[in-house]
Amino acid sequence: MPDTHLPGPTVFGRIALIGLGLIGSSLARAIKARHLADLVIVTDKQDAVRRRAGEIGLGDEIAPDAASAVAGADLVILCVPVGANAEVGAAIASSLKPGVILSDVGSVKGAVIAALSPLMPAGTHLIPAHPVAGTEYSGPDSGFATLFENRWCILTPPEGSDIAAVERLSQFWRAVGANVEIMTAAHHDLVLAITSHVPHLIAYNIVGTAADLEEVTASEVIKFSAGGFRDFTRIAASDPTMWRDVFLNNRDAVLEMLGRFNEDLAALQRMIRWGDGDGLFDLFTRTRAIRRNIIASGQETSAPDFGRRAAEPVAEAAAATRPAVLPNKKTNS
Repeated sequence: MPDTHLPGPTVFGRIALIGLGLIGSSLARAIKARHLADLVIVTDKQDAVRRRAGEIGLGDEIAPDAASAVAGADLVILCVPVGANAEVGAAIASSLKPGVILSDVGSVKGAVIAALSPLMPAGTHLIPAHPVAGTEYSGPDSGFATLFENRWCILTPPEGSDIAAVERLSQFWRAVGANVEIMTAAHHDLVLAITSHVPHLIAYNIVGTAADLEEVTASEVIKFSAGGFRDFTRIAASDPTMWRDVFLNNRDAVLEMLGRFNEDLAALQRMIRWGDGDGLFDLFTRTRAIRRNIIASGQETSAPDFGRRAAEPVAEAAAATRPAVLPNKKTNS
């Protein structure tokens, strides 16, 4: 999908992106499309991904490793799974220049602060971020410059963070099209547990349950996939490395939300057992209203395919024509 934004003002002189999955490659495209940096340096742990990034022109420079990528950078964004932050942070810490802003894109924030704060050199700024945007695709070819348009990016600066640095990062995310919200890491992790993490866990579980049913063959599961199950499979197709790290690093909030979900599920089970039609109708009416509010706020479309065929780049078609590249299991967010 072509980018319709006019070029914006340069926000940073030199930006380094570590990890080139969906979020990293989308950021690289958005930064270049909007002229938000004088120089964009990108890198990835996988050789094949770095080669592909060079072929499709993701950055101004393709660095051989993370440490060399961040040297001299004004903004460094880690686009890796939450569980990889400590390793990457240790590798780049000595190469960070004074005044640099170090951020990330993971959907867990408390664990990011715990992993990176002890590694930050004096005079540098750690400001974690979470762009609430994505698809089920990963790898350098999956990104597109408009991914963040009218989506939310949540910043979770640790207590005592430099106000000017927080505002500068906010300006950057607004420049790529996102709305910016600031909250504590603990509050973020609790909110995302119910809006993102538990729904993914349910999707993984229900698809796994369907696959395990001995009386239903694989062909029947695919052949008779109604809308609900089909939508679950889209969510369950998300990057397994990323989601493994999410659940391990946000376990307390996820377990709390799962407890509440199980209580509500038990109540729903009782309604069905005792034929409580009024209770079921009231519940379904309330939940339908939530869906309509999400569409009205511009965070989703009412199209049967959720608008993805029109709004997302032809990831599936591109997969059939692009050179073979190992999928980057360290980069989707």
